[in-house]
Amino acid sequence: MASTVNSNVVEKEVITSYQCHIHRKIYEAARDGTIITLYSLLSNVPSSLNVKQLLDTPLEEKNIKCTPLVIAAFHGHEHVVNLLMKYGVDIESEGVVHFDGYLISGATALWCAAGFGHLNVVKALVKKGADVNHPTHTNSTPLRAACFDGRLDIVQYLVDNGADINIPNKFNNSCLMIAAYKGHLNVVEYLLKLGSDPNVQAKCGGTALHFAAENGHLDVIKSLLQHGALLTLNAIGMTPLTSAAEQTKAHVVEYFISTEYISQLEKIEALELLGASYANDKDNYSIERVYYYLHWAMRERYKDPQNPLLKRILPAVPAYENRIECQTLEELQAIQYKQNALHMEGLIIRERILSPRNPDVAHPIIYRGAVYADNARFDRCLYLWLHALKLRNMICISIRKDLLRFAQVFSQMFHVGVEVPFNVLFEVLEIAVQELRKNNQSLFNTTEEGLKEGLQEEVDDNIHTILYLLVIATKTLKTRTKSEEESLYRIVYQLQRIPVRTSNGSTLLHLCVNAETPVDDFHTKNVCKFPCSSTTKLLVKCGADVNAKDNNGNTALHVIVGYQKPISDFLTLHDIIDCLYKGGAHMDYTNKTGQTPLESATTGVAEIILKSKADIEMNLKCLAAKAINYHGIDYIRSVPVSLVSFIEDHWVRKKE
Repeated sequence: MASTVNSNVVEKEVITSYQCHIHRKIYEAARDGTIITLYSLLSNVPSSLNVKQLLDTPLEEKNIKCTPLVIAAFHGHEHVVNLLMKYGVDIESEGVVHFDGYLISGATALWCAAGFGHLNVVKALVKKGADVNHPTHTNSTPLRAACFDGRLDIVQYLVDNGADINIPNKFNNSCLMIAAYKGHLNVVEYLLKLGSDPNVQAKCGGTALHFAAENGHLDVIKSLLQHGALLTLNAIGMTPLTSAAEQTKAHVVEYFISTEYISQLEKIEALELLGASYANDKDNYSIERVYYYLHWAMRERYKDPQNPLLKRILPAVPAYENRIECQTLEELQAIQYKQNALHMEGLIIRERILSPRNPDVAHPIIYRGAVYADNARFDRCLYLWLHALKLRNMICISIRKDLLRFAQVFSQMFHVGVEVPFNVLFEVLEIAVQELRKNNQSLFNTTEEGLKEGLQEEVDDNIHTILYLLVIATKTLKTRTKSEEESLYRIVYQLQRIPVRTSNGSTLLHLCVNAETPVDDFHTKNVCKFPCSSTTKLLVKCGADVNAKDNNGNTALHVIVGYQKPISDFLTLHDIIDCLYKGGAHMDYTNKTGQTPLESATTGVAEIILKSKADIEMNLKCLAAKAINYHGIDYIRSVPVSLVSFIEDHWVRKKE
């Protein structure tokens, strides 16, 4: 009876070290396609182990997590797949795999085989009953994976065996859309013949025609139009024509404007947008094409001299040097050889045609600003980037990269001795504080764990970037006016009223005193180093909670006493401890391991500094709290609620 119980326990318990060894060997043989090794391993699995359980258990390796069957299908090992199926493996087991630079969760063996073009494996799995419509976690089917890869033979085989061509992914992006996006004409035409609707819209409002146009697939565009595709607007107001122009697909634009689908005004604006996009495109920059298409568009505007189609002129924008867009051929000809004027003309035109609320408007502005920064024209860079930042902030899309970009360029300026203008630094800080408030509200309102994790990551990034901005601000405080100082103190005070922390519970103050705080490598590392005493003083002066605890119960004082450069950077260590103490830091607050800052100190120097402070006085309230904890007195119902957390902060380990 006892042996039977033990046997059952072995089968149900977590894989032992021996099981783990066997499991990994089986996985590696499946991955590498060494079928003889795999056969030998499977034939010699001890009877005490459950072979099917081993085969259906996924193994994690470099961010991917698969069963032997999934990894074998991923690599196209047909014979291995057939052998594994003889052991009754779960043919619908899901894994996490890399595909075209993305991690795909919920991928089955069939999805992997279809996506990576292994027709024989696809056939073997389908013949064994694999679900041809089994989706990934983003609702991508094996058919969609095959459409992405352009494998018409696999697409046809899956359809012949029941695959549904109309199942979209979670973004309502259809198989036809992905084939059009990738330019697979044969797959597109096959799906259209089967009745796939070319006018279905994804959640972004895009159709198959939008995706083909923005990627320059003219043959696909023609096929879609022949099958009734319409030039509709997507969610940001762009047609396939404007999508092609914005992406500098000149051959697509020239084709569209030659058809009957396009009005004269649409033709003109497409040419203008095309020329304007060439002016500030990182990969397709061409000043000659800028002028060529703008000149063509202007001629079209004045095709009927008596009734010209005049432009809608926008108010002057300081970031664009207050330029007003050219209205006539003569004005345009006057700037033909003035590159900067053409660059600004391009930015103005894009903002007019696409509208300031279009998320694609900002990218060329940022690119042009980066070019200025590379040429040490920091003034022009700052105002372009600030304009882009405001545009992106206005439409409520993430600006974390924009904020970091400012920290980098401010650091670069400071490092090379160029003054950082306070008005720009302050405005960026204001926008950063607003963004952190929005982040905090989003975190509070979100219940879905996946979304929460992404939001927390954004919060972490923004908190670090704001800290970099504050370091830069403190380094330039001596050159500021009294009014500017007060403005900075006010915004830092407001910042610290936002109840937001990093994923490990750190406040700005924790990060500021921590030598392990990460610093961005691009320019920022030349200026921002932690711990930073001047920024600590700024934070404390502006109301930082010096006794706030992170997830491990550590206060800022606990963190700084772990600093490992007490001799070479003595002043920083001393100044920060002194600042925290004078700011009201409790020397006897304990962390989750029951240690006070003194007990957490890792160097003798830190201990000496702490003792010099601790010997000054010992608060009676603190002594009472420690005594309550030490003697295990039940205080929960005996003291005011406001004192409970205070007593908990003074938890004491009893000495044995």
